Amino acid sequence: MANCKLTNAQARRFLLRKHGLIGEQRFTGKDGVLEFVRQAGCIQFDPIDVCGKNPELVLQSRVKGFTKSMLYELLYEDRRLVDYFDKNLSIFPVEDWKYFARRRDSFRQQTRSQGKVIQISDEIKDFIRKSGYAASKDIDFSESVDWYWSATTLSRAALETLYFIGELAIHHKQGAIKHYALVEDCIPAEILNEEDPNQTEAEYHAWHVLRRIGALGLLWNRPSDAWLGVMNLKAAQRKDAFGRLLSEGKIAEIEVDGIKDGLYCQTGDLPLVEQVMQERELAPRTEFIAPLDNFMWDRKLIGALFGFDYRWEIYTPVDHRKFGYYVLPVLSGERFAGRAEIIADKKAAKLVVKNIWLEDGVKKGDVKKDIRQCIKRFAAFHDCGSIEYTISF
Repeated sequence: MANCKLTNAQARRFLLRKHGLIGEQRFTGKDGVLEFVRQAGCIQFDPIDVCGKNPELVLQSRVKGFTKSMLYELLYEDRRLVDYFDKNLSIFPVEDWKYFARRRDSFRQQTRSQGKVIQISDEIKDFIRKSGYAASKDIDFSESVDWYWSATTLSRAALETLYFIGELAIHHKQGAIKHYALVEDCIPAEILNEEDPNQTEAEYHAWHVLRRIGALGLLWNRPSDAWLGVMNLKAAQRKDAFGRLLSEGKIAEIEVDGIKDGLYCQTGDLPLVEQVMQERELAPRTEFIAPLDNFMWDRKLIGALFGFDYRWEIYTPVDHRKFGYYVLPVLSGERFAGRAEIIADKKAAKLVVKNIWLEDGVKKGDVKKDIRQCIKRFAAFHDCGSIEYTISF
């Protein structure tokens, strides 16, 4: 298929179809979780839990029947998914472990307080070998050492370093507490023994750029938060990777009305491109979108296609926030209708709707019923038996 041209509406519909955010839900249950994660490459992890952690929010908007226990089981019981670095901390299919060998090598070259960690690493691994797994509170190295965000205990620095370099893996979590085990007890030997398929940095860049394009559906060759976590990717390397992928027929250029820069999709998605060029309407859905959702990784692109300006204000000082601390975009059909600030009160089993801001031009009467139905589903997702509105909606 030669380079094709889409209207803005067709490009939006392609992205929504690619992500399973419009029409009938095409991802279902645990198999649907795996299918989406494989398509996306990874889901970004963030530990903050105001109304669900980021990966849970990503999946609840797409996967029919999704529960938080499904993700936990796939990570720590079935071992089909793994926690590690891709786009920052992420969750990805365990079979992709081999592609991140250079990331583990980079941590071996240098981490903070490395000398002190090396001195006790064998002792820690012996302890874990005997006990099965351990959290930092289980290991008595309380000396304070320099660490990435702030000083921490030597126990934590050592466990995290061994995790970074791939000698430990996360065995399970209890709330925010990570319990680590030897990596060979969490990942099959045949996967651990696989060699990195990308022998050169240029091969690696092409692979990771292709992965990111697949994660979003459409992406341009310009600076973007979508490239976070792609090691040593500067403008020149990114340009070379796009050129390589085009010459190998792995991506295709898409022109979109009103957007100056060319956009690119994986060639495997061209049948879907052709499909959206023919179809007119799909059944609309209303969904709450995670702040770090794959769909939102390039917010300038979302702004260009949807006219939606979203900023995650969690690290913005209170008096500088335009909206709120943890605000979810509200997707309604083929547009963003607004944003919502919602808190899941676990102790009271209550969902608190603090605020809803509608976009300019969106009439409350047109979206109220659908948003309230979405809130009901969201409450059920959190096992909340009641809903409290602190605003009139």
